[in-house]
Order: sequence, then structure tokens, then C-alpha cells
Amino acid sequence: MASGAVLRGRGVSPGRVAAPVVHLAPAVAEPDADTVIAVEERDAEVSAIEWAAVAVADQLRTRTAQATGEARAILDASRLLASDPELVSEATALVRAKGRSAARAVWETGLAHEKGLTALGGRMAERAADIRDVRDRIIAEILQVDMPGVPEREEPFVLVATDLSPADTATLGEGRCVGLVTEQGGPTSHTAIIARSLGLPAVVGVAGAVGIPVGATLLVDGGRGTVEVDPPESRIAEAAAAATAVEFDGTGRLADGHRVALLANVGGAADAVNAAAARAEGVGLFRTEFCFLDRADAPSVEEQTAAYRGVLAAFPGRKVVVRTLDAGSDKPLPFANADHEDNPALGVRGLRIARRRPQLLDDQLRALARAAEAESAQVEVMAPMVATVEEAREFAERARAAGIERAGIMIETPSAALLAAELFEVVDFVSLGTNDLAQYTLAADRLLSDLGDLNDPWQPAVLRLIGIVGEAGRAAGKSVGVCGEAASDPALAPVLVGLGATSLSMTPRSLGRVAEALSVVSEEDCRRAAEAVLGARTVDEARAVARTGEAHAEVL
Repeated sequence: MASGAVLRGRGVSPGRVAAPVVHLAPAVAEPDADTVIAVEERDAEVSAIEWAAVAVADQLRTRTAQATGEARAILDASRLLASDPELVSEATALVRAKGRSAARAVWETGLAHEKGLTALGGRMAERAADIRDVRDRIIAEILQVDMPGVPEREEPFVLVATDLSPADTATLGEGRCVGLVTEQGGPTSHTAIIARSLGLPAVVGVAGAVGIPVGATLLVDGGRGTVEVDPPESRIAEAAAAATAVEFDGTGRLADGHRVALLANVGGAADAVNAAAARAEGVGLFRTEFCFLDRADAPSVEEQTAAYRGVLAAFPGRKVVVRTLDAGSDKPLPFANADHEDNPALGVRGLRIARRRPQLLDDQLRALARAAEAESAQVEVMAPMVATVEEAREFAERARAAGIERAGIMIETPSAALLAAELFEVVDFVSLGTNDLAQYTLAADRLLSDLGDLNDPWQPAVLRLIGIVGEAGRAAGKSVGVCGEAASDPALAPVLVGLGATSLSMTPRSLGRVAEALSVVSEEDCRRAAEAVLGARTVDEARAVARTGEAHAEVL
């Protein structure tokens, strides 16, 4: 691949970094299909499968105990896969009935499960990587060969792979990996989730990535979704300067002193502790579903209360905005999403689960009220996937009846954005989920790397919807937060403030950069940039006019 070549994909974790390429260690080789095990030796093969599955589950359990936050939940989900009695029983049946070797039986069983998920497409297809990972680990244990995964290096490197397993991504923080590039995956894949939590620049859906030669230097831009092969030294130096951590002093403000609260997105108590250490002013998005990814049944009110208190305790006296269960679509939970849906992104997800399982929402609201009473954090609760005023009103009434004073909603659908003025009449605040807002506005699946250019918060249609919400918030005198990926973009932050955002919530590693970008502009600068962006016709023009403040700038 020629020096200077630029590959494009979907940027899922912002930041720029340059380092040599290291490829993911290859998966285990396909076991021989022609081997037939003698009847008298099949019990031994069955035992090998059972012991290997237990060993892999134990290994993943150890990693889970060492991990924190979202990484811990993802690893524990993989541990449950390794412990799945169905996988083991199907593999042992192949040994007993057809004489398959232990390794071949696990291979065929895993392949059948993988094909089943792939056939479903979209978000379910992403889970095929989880099955492959567990399958390969069990086979490696049976054959007593090295586990596939992330190589160990002394020097910083960019990891390149077709895709990454949960176990691989969840342990990246322990090594020298400084960036990620994969050919597959989407913005809500495990790779994306962990990359963002670790602050690793990452680009997924990069065609031809595995063909990049080992030793080449890659400049990864996780904001723009580009990967440059062997860039000039000047570009490497720029990336090195950009990668230098910027410390956040704990107060978000503009150059003229106007306050903009800079908050953190968290998935559990460990994330909240890390966010507090990074001096986040509070929590703008507590994703409660990450506390229960490994659950086959609904957690009790008592269990939920304990989990929520762990997050609230990290921010005494400060704001914590809690999102109620956002199961469904890319995050289905067995106790909340029992039915197959052809298009889960447009199905029963978020607040809509309460239509089928109202007790789930009522239990969660009761647990949140108890947790808020036991801790001193300023708790606000919001519902995801709201589309109508009726839904917002009913949610707010149920939240207040449970003892929660401030109730709000997520603005993730175009209908909610267009109804913002009416919604402010029934809720206390809103928060813009720009990831889903872009998906639904542009009718482009967030997981399809081919459509990555459409799932961009700089899309003019998305920015205009944000502007409608911001204007309604100003008129109502109520808070408008942004908790999607857009809030992590230092270039977009002043525009969002100009459009009416009163707070921005992001991964803790982005706080310093965003604070720095806001500290050099005034409120008037932000409004001027917002006005210019609202007149933009393309993504490139929006980015350009945000810098110049002049509408319809010529974009080369």
C-alpha cells in the first residue's frame, strides 16, 4: 500500500494518533473435518470440550474481575457465552453422534450459531464476533495452543484487525495500543464502546485495512474517520501534539465567563469514579442498561437501588442525569426484549418497552427514587426513544409519582425535535442523543460503515433539528443537554452552545479538549457560528463556516 494513501471508514472514537501498525494475532486454524473419532474414544473428546469451556469461562471471569465499567459488563457477557450449556451440549452431540473431534465439534457448533446471527443482520450480526471469540478460545484450550488476541509490545502501536472480540477490546487499556482500525464493526460495537471509554482514537469499517503492511506508520483520525498510511513527518508531529492530554480544571466556561456545564457519560459505578477523578462537573448520561447486560432476568428493586447508589455516591451534591432502561436495538436484554423484530431500531426499544412491561419502568423509577433519597447527588431522570407529547407527559407523571422531582426526555427522533416547544410544557429538561438523532434523520443505520458519512452530527439536517430544540429551550428557560458523540467534538462544541445547548456530556477523556475549545470563544462567537452553520448545505460547508462564521463559505 502506497505511502500517503488515505483509507476511510467510520470514526467511532475521536482523537488523532500516529504509530506503527500491529496486526491482531490470527484466529485458530479450522480443525480437520475428515477426522473421525473412534466410538471408544468419544467420551474423552466430550470431556475435553467440557473442561475447555470451564477453563475459558474461568479465564474470562478473571479478566472480568480486573475490568471496570462497560468493559466489565461486556466481558461478563462473553463469560456467559462460554458457559452456555447449549453450545457445549450441541458440540458434544456432534462428537457422540458423528465422531467429530472435540475441536471440530466446537468449530461447527460455533459456526452454526454465528451464521444464525449473521442472517439476522444489523445489530445481531455484530454479536457473531462474540461467538467467534468464545469458539476460538475453547478450541485453543482443547488443542493447547496460544490464544488469539492482542499481541504484547513495548512500544506504542495502532492495532489493525478485521474485527475485535469483547475480550480483546476490554483488555486494551492494559497494553501499549494507542489506536484502533478495523475492517468491520459499527459505532455501537464492542470495539467502539471500549475505544471511547479508554479514549483510544478508532476508525471502523475501513476496507482494505488488514492489507496494511506490518511496520507501516498509521495516522488515525477518529473524528474524521480517516486512516493515513506512512504520512509525512510534519503530520506525525501534529498528531503527537494533538494527543497530548489536556487537563480539565472542573469548570466549563466561555471566554466571556458564560458557564457551560461539562459532564460525563458513564455506565456504572467504576465509570463514575473515573469521571469524578477527571473532574467532570457531574453526569449527563448514566446508561443504566450497562449495569444489567449479563442478566437473564429483571433485577430487583433492591439490586437496582444498590447499583444506582454506586454512581450517585461519586458525585455528592452534583447533577446526575439518569437515562431509564434503553434496551432494544443494539442492546437487547432477555428480560426486556423477548421478541424478534425485523427492524429493532424502529421497534420496541427505550421507553416503548413500558408498553409491554410497565412494571420494569415502575420498578426502575422506584429504585432511582430510593437511591436519590439515600445519596446527596442531584438526580434527574430522562426517558429514551420518545416520539410524542403523550409519551413524554405519561413518563413525567410516572416519574414524579415515584418521587423523582425532575423528569426529562431524550431527543433522539426528528418528531421529538420538531415538537420541542410542546415537550417543554410537560418535562423539565431535554438531552439530545445525537447518535440516534442522526440515524433517524438521515434514515441510515448507525452500524453500516458504508453509510458512515450520513451518520455525522455535522449533517445540516441534524444541526437544524438541534437548533429547533435549542430555540425552544431558550424560550422555555429550560436546560438542553447534549450527550451524544457530538458533545466530544471540540470543533462542534461552540456550535452546539450557540444552538442552545446548556451542557455537554462526554467520555471523561474528552473534557479537557472540549473545555479548551470553549475557553477561547465568547457566547456571541458561538451564536455567530451557529447561525452560519444553520445556513450550510453540506457537511463540509458546515465544518468550514463554523470556523469562519460566514454562511455559504466556498468549500474547496
